[in-house]
Parts: sequence; C-alpha cells; structure tokens
Amino acid sequence: MLIVGSCRRLAEILISDKVAWMNGLWACAASQKSFFMGGNTMICVGIDVGKNTHYACVANDRQTILKQPFAVPNDEAGFSKLYAAIRKHPKEKVVVGLEATSFYGENLITFLAGHGYKVALINPIQTSALGRGNIRNAKNDKIDSRGVCKFLATEEYRLLQPGELQMLELRGLCRFRQTLRKSTTRLKTQLTSYLDLSFPEFHQAFSSVHGKGAYAALMEYPTAKSMQKANIIKLSSVLLKASRGRLGRARAEDLKRLAKQSIAYGSRDMSLQIQLTIPQIRMIEQQVKQVEKQIETIYNQLNSVISTVPGIGVISGAIILSEIGDIKRFSNPGQLIAFAGLDPIVRQSGNFRAANTRMSKRGSSLLRYALVNAAWHISVHNETFKKYYQEKKAHKGGHYKTLGHVAGKLTRVIFMMLKNDVAFNLP
Repeated sequence: MLIVGSCRRLAEILISDKVAWMNGLWACAASQKSFFMGGNTMICVGIDVGKNTHYACVANDRQTILKQPFAVPNDEAGFSKLYAAIRKHPKEKVVVGLEATSFYGENLITFLAGHGYKVALINPIQTSALGRGNIRNAKNDKIDSRGVCKFLATEEYRLLQPGELQMLELRGLCRFRQTLRKSTTRLKTQLTSYLDLSFPEFHQAFSSVHGKGAYAALMEYPTAKSMQKANIIKLSSVLLKASRGRLGRARAEDLKRLAKQSIAYGSRDMSLQIQLTIPQIRMIEQQVKQVEKQIETIYNQLNSVISTVPGIGVISGAIILSEIGDIKRFSNPGQLIAFAGLDPIVRQSGNFRAANTRMSKRGSSLLRYALVNAAWHISVHNETFKKYYQEKKAHKGGHYKTLGHVAGKLTRVIFMMLKNDVAFNLP
C-alpha cells in the first residue's frame, strides 16, 4: 500500500509539473505575440457557436480570463449581452474568434462586424488539436469557448474581410436555390407519375409535359376522362393564351383524339393531385427567379475575375465563387480540386494498382456540379479548352469522364485567377 501511495503521489507531481510546463509555454507564446503587436494587450473573445445558445469567453493574450464563459442566447437579448461584455474594451484591441462549423453563427458574425469588431473564422480541427492538450480530456461548450481564446492568443489566424459577408450571403442564396430546384424536380416527377395513371398518352401531344401550354390544359382537364368531355373551343382558347399564340385548335384536337384512345378508362381519378401539384411547381419556379435575381445583384457587386471566364454565367459563377470562399484557405490547386471532390480515388493493394480511377466526389457537391457544368460550356466557347477536351476524350473516352478532367483543369485555372486577381486570358 505504501508503494502504491508513493507511486500515485509521484504521478500527481509529474502531472502537476507537466501542467505548469504547458501553461508556461502558452504564456511564452502569448508574450511573444504581444511583443510583436507592439506590447499592446490583445483582448480575445472566444465563442462556441450553437443552434439556440452560444458560449463566449473573454481573455487577454496572456490567457488571463477577464470574463468566465457565459451563455449568449441566439437572439437580440443575447447579442446585446455579448456586446455589453466586450464594449468596455477598445475595439482596435478586440478580436472575436468563432469556429467555422455551421451557419448558426452567421447572424452573430454580421452583428459583430456591423459594430466594427474584427472577426476570425477558425477551422475546428485546429482548436480541437489544442483541446487534446487537456489532460482530463474534458469537452463542453464553456471549455470550447476558452479553447478559441487560447487559439487567438497563441496561433496564427485570418480575419474575416468585409467582402466575405457578401460571400456568405451569396453562398446561402445559391444553396437555397439548389434546394428549391430539387423540390421542383421532385414535384415534376410526382406529376408525371400521376399522368401515367390518369392520362398516359398526354405526353404525345407535347415536347414536354412541363410547358406552360401543357400545364394550362391539365389545370382545366387533368384526366383523359375530363379531356374527352372538353369543349374544343374552350380548350383551344386555353392553349392559345398559355402558349402566346403558338398552340391552338390543332393541338386541342390532338388532345381530344388521344383522350378518346386512352387506356386510362376506369383508372383512379388523379384530378386533385394534378391540380394541386401544378401550382406548387409554378410557385417554386417563381421563387427560383426571385432568388436568381438577388444572386445576380450580389455577384455583380463582388466584380470577381470569375466573370471573365468564357461560358460561365452568373449562376455558375456565383456558385463557384461562393463555395470556394476565400481562396487563401487553399495553399495549392490540388487542395481546391480535392475540396470540390474532383480528385481521383487511388486504388492500390500490394503490387496491384488500378489502371482506371474515378473522382472521389467528396467535399462540396454543389461546387463540383457547377465546375463540371462550366467545364462543358468553356469547352465550347474557348479554343484551349476545346482542344483539351478533344485530347482527353480521344485518350480516356466517354463524355462525362472527359468533363471530369476538363473540370480539374478549369479548377487549376480558377485557383490562379483568384490567387493573383487576374482575368481569364487563355486564347
């Protein structure tokens, strides 16, 4: 028992010494940072972001806690509480750090930047690495906020630039647009399935069942049974108005003929589903137009060199620019390619190495979609990329596989353009 007790006491002494040694290192690093800042004490505000409640901690660059971690509700009262806690310090000495983990902190970032505070977005991997120095291996929101303070005092970070607030807004709009488009696709698929039951021959009368003329006809006569009974003059008028004169009596007669030949007799009546689905599709498509108009406004304000790439329109350019964010996050083109999921998967075991590889499809799927889409357009509009596409297609084969290679080349070009702020100049 004496031996065990002695060993336990020795371990406690060693741990105590290690803690003191680690704290000395943090203090030394903080002292050096303060020295290079001209001896002025920096005020570090570390915030752990949450959905309903954030946690904030205030310390100086020597890791002296000025205000213990406290709750900041994600509302006006909580923001005012945070502002009251930090406004006593000169703004030029205050830096606020948040982990870039989700969109829940975006309103707080806008609030702080609007009040003139410097904000740093921090990679959570970096703060978690500091947290592993905690011997107890404890983790909670309060400890995380102190960890952000420690990071601000001892590590290098990058301050959020004014244009990045617009970039965050642009990214949110682009992702919302994508969500709306997915909803439209789902509703259109449902509408097609309803037609397969109520009027399977309907699509023979239109190049697309999702055109304005087709929708107008379905809103009046959603099934084959109702189309059979349609007044030819009224149906012609509906088609003529919806298509702005392109469709009329002839198309109405085709629909009447198809309805009489339909195999949908005795099938379930899908009138209500069809007549409720079409307005939903129309509403969402109108919302998409509104979002795209706002995207265009912000994109033009940013005046990025991305707009000089031939074949890249406003929407594709906005998606690419907003998903990339600050190009300084990437030290080389390979990192950006990997972030877009355009990097190849390497399959190797022993002496075997796969001859063919496919893209990893990790990272931002929206960025990857925009780059592949832009790759096809630039292959049509630019001679350099057209030749590259033809060379890769002859060697690799397959249109979509080739586009993956073109998208990789385009990503490297975009990286250099953004890094050096130069316009597209390939012939």
